[in-house]
Amino acid sequence: MITTQLIAIVKECRELFLEGYHADKNVKFKGTVDLVTEYDIAVEKRLTENLQKAFPKFTVVGEENTKEMIHPQKAIYVDPIDGTTNFVHELPFCAMSVGMWEDGQPLAGVVYNPVLDECFTAERGKGAFLNGEKISVSKQTNFQQSLIATGFPYTKVEKGKDYEWVVKTIAKMLPVTRDVRRLGAASIDLCYVACGKLDAYYECNLKPWDVAAGILILQEAGGTISNEKEERYSLDDHIIACSNTFIHDDLLGYI
Repeated sequence: MITTQLIAIVKECRELFLEGYHADKNVKFKGTVDLVTEYDIAVEKRLTENLQKAFPKFTVVGEENTKEMIHPQKAIYVDPIDGTTNFVHELPFCAMSVGMWEDGQPLAGVVYNPVLDECFTAERGKGAFLNGEKISVSKQTNFQQSLIATGFPYTKVEKGKDYEWVVKTIAKMLPVTRDVRRLGAASIDLCYVACGKLDAYYECNLKPWDVAAGILILQEAGGTISNEKEERYSLDDHIIACSNTFIHDDLLGYI
C-alpha cells in the first residue's frame, strides 16, 4: 500500500520534529506574523529527499521551497510543520502533512502529529484511519449542537477582504452552533472532522499543502468538502467548507 510507504517516510522525521518542538528555535518571519523555523526547513528537506527516492515519478511541492504554485500531474504536497505558530509556542496542535495527488485527484495522504502521536491516513477507496483504527465522521444533524472549527489567515493583519469575511462569518456562526474552535492547523482540523471530534470546519486563503492530505482523509471517513458555492473543492479555491455531510447545507448557509 502507498500509505505504508508514506507513513514510514513521515515517521522517520518524528524525532527531528520533536527535537524542534522542545528546543529553543531560531524563528524568522515570512510575513508580519507568518513564522518559519530551521525545523520547518530541515523536516521538509528530509521528507522531500525520501519522497523523491520512493516516488521518483512524482514532483514534491513543499511549503518552504515552492516559489510559484504548480500542480503537476503527479504531485506530493508537503507541509513539514502545519501549525508553525503552535510549534513555536509548544502548543500540541502541529503536524506533518503529506498528500499525494494524481491527475487532479487525491490518491493518498498522511497527517502525523508526533506530539500527540496521532497518525491519520487514507488511500483512495480504502477508508480513513487513526493509528491503524478505522475512523468516520460524526452523526450530528443539529447545527445548533455542532462543534465547528475555523482558522484565521495571515492576511488578517492587512484588515482587508479576508479579515472582513472572517469577522463577519464568525459573528454569524457563534450564536447558531455549540461553539467554534480555532486549533491553528488546517490539516488537524480536517482530520478531527474525519474522526468525529469536530462536526465541521471552514477557512479562507489556504494553500494546497495545508489540505492536500486532510481532504482525502475526510472524504474517506464519509465527510463532504466543497467551496462556498457547493462546488467540488479545488486546491486553488479561496474558501474551503468541510463537514460530516449531514450539516453541510447549514454550514454553507453561514459562509
